[in-house]
Order: sequence, then C-alpha cells, then structure tokens
Amino acid sequence: MAKLVLIRHGQSEWNALNLFNGWIDTKLSDKGVAQAKTAGQLLAKEGIQFDQAYTSVLTRAITTLHLALEETDQMWIPEVKSWRLNERHYGALQGLNKADAAKKWGDDQVHQWRRSYDVLPPLLEEQSETMTIDGKTYPALDRRYQDVPAGELPKGENLKVTLDRVLPFWDSDISKALKAGKNVVIGAHGNSLRALVKHIEQISDDDIMGVEIANGEPWVYDLDEDLNVVSKKILKPEA
Repeated sequence: MAKLVLIRHGQSEWNALNLFNGWIDTKLSDKGVAQAKTAGQLLAKEGIQFDQAYTSVLTRAITTLHLALEETDQMWIPEVKSWRLNERHYGALQGLNKADAAKKWGDDQVHQWRRSYDVLPPLLEEQSETMTIDGKTYPALDRRYQDVPAGELPKGENLKVTLDRVLPFWDSDISKALKAGKNVVIGAHGNSLRALVKHIEQISDDDIMGVEIANGEPWVYDLDEDLNVVSKKILKPEA
C-alpha cells in the first residue's frame, strides 16, 4: 500500500482578513505558520516516510509544505510544483471581503458561489498583468504561468471546473507515483484538495458540498494498488 497525505495550507494573510483569496499570491499569517508546523509535528508522530511531494505555485501552499516537511526532517525529498494544484479561482470575487459580498448579493447567493459544485462565481472580464487587488497582481501574465496556454488560465472557477483542472495532473504525475508504491504528500488548498478528495473517495456532487478540510490538519490515506481507499485518518492537534 501507498500513503497519500493531503495538507491544506495554514491560514493566509487574506484568510485572516476574511477576503476571497483564490489565485492571488498571499503569504501565511503568524497563525498559519504555526498551523503548518503543527501539521508537520503531527506527521512526525505518525512516522510517515515520504518519497515525493507536490504543491501548487502559490506561496502559502509551498511554505506550508516546507514547514511541515521541516518538522519531519524530510525537506530533502523530491518536490514538484504545478499550477494545476492552485486554489480555486474565485473570479471577480477575489480580493472582496466575504461579509461585504454577502451584504451586496445576499447570504444565499454567496454561499452558493462558495460551496456549490457547479455554480460559477462572477467571472473576471479581463486578465491583465497590470490588474492589481490591494497591490497583488493578478497572475494572468505572471512568469510562473508562462508555459500555460492562455485559454487554460481561468477567469473564475467552481469546484467542478477545479476538478477538471486538477485531474490531468493527478493522472499524469500523482497517481503514477502512488501506483509505484511511493508515499506522497500534497501541500495545497481547500478547494483543489476537496476536488482530489471527491475523486479519491468517489463522493457525490451533492455530498462534496459538506466536506471541509481544515487548515493544517493532514488527511492520511492508505491506498491499495488500484488507488482504492483502504483507510483514512484526519490528524488533529490536541485541544
């Protein structure tokens, strides 16, 4: 069996401000740093020996992965970064305060945008390297995406579209490592990880709406050779 560990990044600066974050590249808050280290300490207690790491190209996920691996003395393992593991793109909602958005569009509408499987948020009308939100540049023409075909860069995503984005990387890289018997750790984001969980656990479109992955609480799967779930454990810090 192979082990697969999923770690949602620690609290980001914009999480702390209750802002829609999405593809905007923010850093961890002090609380987020502590959560990432705690995740690593929980994994160290489990004694899991990793062979391969994956993460997105966004700082908060990369930092979380590194801090967690440092706590397990495994920062040396091979690591692959992919934009396909980025957080869901929240479209025109990015940078908005969630409470303010609820006042503008109503609680039900914002909840539907956030939690539904196939309802898109308001889309960005344009993507420009000069577009900034609170000084954060929208990454349409960011150098980290220079090899991504322009038509594949999103203007807004729901979970269904996020899953369609993540799955090609699962098929081409992650699943192959697992089938080779490697223990894999993925440091990513709430929605890109929820998309993977939906696929791995074969969760229905309706039931995935109720799945929440907490910041810095690793999900540990044992998978058989066909990548069926044999066991699952969520590691939580002691109260």
